[in-house]
Amino acid sequence: MRLMLLAGLLLAGLGSGGSAWADEGMWPLQLVPTAAIHQQYGVDLTPEWLTRVRDASVRLANCSATFVSADGLLLTNQHCIRNCLAERSSRRQDLISDGFLAPSRDRELPCSSLLADVLVDTEDVTALITTATRNLESRAANAARKRTLTRLEQACEEQSRITDPGAQIRCEAVALYAGGQYYIYRYRRYTDLRMVFAPELDLAAFGGDPDNFQFPRWDLDLALLRAYDGSGTPAHTPTFLHVDFGGPRAGEPVFVVGNPGSTYRDLTVAQLLEMRDVELPHAIARDSELRGRLIEFSHIRPANQRIAQMALISLENVLKVRRRQLDALHDTEQFNRLRREENDLHARFGSLSRAAHDAVDPWEQISRAQENKRLLSLPYSYIEAGGGFDSLLFSYARALVRAAEERTKPNEERLREYTDGALPRIAQTLRADAPVYTDLEELTLSFALADMREYLGPDYPLVHRLLAKDSPESLSRHLVEGSRLNDAGYRMQLWNGGKAAVDGSRDPMIELARGIDPVARGLRKRYEDEVEAPVQQAAEQIARVRFAQSGTTEYPDANFTLRLNVGTVQGWRENDQTIEPFTQLRGLYARASGFEPFALPARWLAARNNLNLDTVLNLSTNNDIVGGNSGSPLLDADANILGVIFDGNIHSIAGTFWFNPADNRAVAVDTAALLQALRVVYGARALLTELGAPAN
Repeated sequence: MRLMLLAGLLLAGLGSGGSAWADEGMWPLQLVPTAAIHQQYGVDLTPEWLTRVRDASVRLANCSATFVSADGLLLTNQHCIRNCLAERSSRRQDLISDGFLAPSRDRELPCSSLLADVLVDTEDVTALITTATRNLESRAANAARKRTLTRLEQACEEQSRITDPGAQIRCEAVALYAGGQYYIYRYRRYTDLRMVFAPELDLAAFGGDPDNFQFPRWDLDLALLRAYDGSGTPAHTPTFLHVDFGGPRAGEPVFVVGNPGSTYRDLTVAQLLEMRDVELPHAIARDSELRGRLIEFSHIRPANQRIAQMALISLENVLKVRRRQLDALHDTEQFNRLRREENDLHARFGSLSRAAHDAVDPWEQISRAQENKRLLSLPYSYIEAGGGFDSLLFSYARALVRAAEERTKPNEERLREYTDGALPRIAQTLRADAPVYTDLEELTLSFALADMREYLGPDYPLVHRLLAKDSPESLSRHLVEGSRLNDAGYRMQLWNGGKAAVDGSRDPMIELARGIDPVARGLRKRYEDEVEAPVQQAAEQIARVRFAQSGTTEYPDANFTLRLNVGTVQGWRENDQTIEPFTQLRGLYARASGFEPFALPARWLAARNNLNLDTVLNLSTNNDIVGGNSGSPLLDADANILGVIFDGNIHSIAGTFWFNPADNRAVAVDTAALLQALRVVYGARALLTELGAPAN
C-alpha cells in the first residue's frame, strides 16, 4: 500500500516539493478533514483507523508517546523522560549521561513523577457553556464558565467511576477555537510508569545546543517506558501500533499523531504586539542572564556540571525558541498578512447586522485588555506566576499552601488547578522522591529574587518586605537550608494533614509561600478580571464570526490535546543549497570530534565496525508540529510507526504563529536506527522480540 501511495504522489508531482493546504494544521481527531486528505493523498483515514491511533496514543508531561506492544511498552523520546532519569540518579550515578537498559522486566525502574493519559472519548459541551454565560458581563461570565467546566469535569469522573470502576479516569475541559467550542475529554490514566531503555545523553542529544533546531541531525533521541496497572503488573494494552523498522521513503505521506503544545495562530494583532514588545524581550533578557549563571556554576567542579545539566539544556532550548519567536514577530511580510486577514475578519463582523448594532467590538475589547496586561505583566509574572521564586522547594511550598486553602472550599469555587480532578496529580508530584540539590536551589532562587528586585524596584511593597534588611543570597540560603521540603515524607505529612498542618508549619519555605499568598491572589484576581475575562469573552465572539464565514473547516490552535497532521518526507531549499531529507549513521561518526557536544559514548565507538553505516538515522518532513509533539509517532497509511518526532528545524519555531510550507520541517528518528541500536550496540534481544523486529 505504501509503494502504491508513493507512486501516486510522484505521478502527481507532490513528492518533489510544494505543499497543499492539508499539510498545514493540527487537527483534533473528531475534526480531521478526511475527505480532503483522501483527495490529496489517496489515503482513507477511516473511523476505525482514527480510533485505533487514538487508543494507542499517549500524552506524557509536555510530550507524546505510543503503545508499541500489548504489555504496555511505550515509545517516546529520551528528552521526554529526563526527569525520570534524574530522579533515579544521584551525585554518584548519572543515568542521564550513562543511559539505561533494564536487563529484565523486574529491573525496570519506577518513574514516580511521570504519568500517561490515553484519550478515551470526547463530548461537545459548547451549548452548556453558552447557556451558563449568556448575557453576563465578562467577569461574571468568566466565573460562571469556570464553575460550569469544573462541574462538568466532576460529573464526568463520577459517572466514569460507575461505568468503568477498574480504571483511573481523568476528565478535562478543553477549549477549541479560543472558546468557540468546548469539550470534555475523558482520559484513561496510568500512574505507574517504569523506565525500560534510554540511550546516553551524548547520543540522544548529539550536537547539543549548536545543533539544536538544525538539520541535518544525528541523534538517537528515543526511549522506552512501560505502563503498569494498579496491581503492579504490566498494563494490558491490546491496541498498539506496530513498528516498521524499514523507515519511510522520500515523498511518502506520513501522519503525526500527538499532543502539540500551544500555538498562537488565532491571536489578534494587539495580542501579538504585546508578546513581541513586552513579554518576549523581558523573558529573553532574564533567560540569557540565568544561562550565564548556570554555565559559571557548572564550571566550578565536575559534580556541578551534572547537577545543572538538565536545567541548562532546558533553558538553552527555551531561549532559542523565544529568540526565534521574537524574530518571527518582526517579520514585516508575515505580520502585514496577519493585519490584512484581521481587517477582513473585522469587516465581516461589521457586516453582521446584530454584531454591528448590539455587540462591543471584540478586537477593541482585546486591545484594551492588552493595555491592562502591560501594567500587570511584571508583578504578575514575578509574584503569582512564581518568576521571583525560582526554586523546586518553593514550588512544593506553593502547592501545599494553595491546596490547603482550596481544599476547604466547594469544588466548583476552587482555583481550576486545585479541583478534585487535579489533586491526585499534585499529590503524585509531592510524593515523588526527586533529588533536590541545595547549591543549585540557592543559585536559582537568589537569582530570581535579585531579578524581581531589579524589575519591580526595591520599594515595591513585597520586595521591600523581603529584602529591606536582607540580600537575595542570604535570604535564599536561609530558605533553602532551613527547609524540610526536600523530604517527600514531610511533604506528604503536610499534604495529608491539610490546612491545620500547613498553617502550623514553621518551615521557612512554607512561611514564605503563606506570607506572599494574599498579594499573589490579589494580582491573580486583577489579571482574571481585567485581562483574562474580557479576552476570553471577545475571543469567543471572534470565533463565532469565523464560524459564520467558514464553519469549522479551519483547524483550531493547538493546546496540548491529541491532534493529527499529514505531510510528506521531504527536505527543502536553504538559500542555494538543497537540504536532503535523510542522514545516515556514517554521518554521525564523521561529525564526531571526541569533544562535547560532538563526543560519542564508548559503546558506540566500539560498535562502529559492526553497524550498517548506511542506516538512516534522522529524517525531515513537512509535518506541522510544535513543542509537545516530541515523542509523537510518524505513521504510514496503515498506522505503522516509521519514526519518532523529536524536533523541528529552526524555521519551525515560527510555526507558533503561522505555517510556512517552504521551509517549516519536522525532524524524526528513523525506526531503522532504533533497530540497529538495540540489536548491535545494546544487545536488547528481548526488547526487539517484543517490538516484533525481524530476525538478523
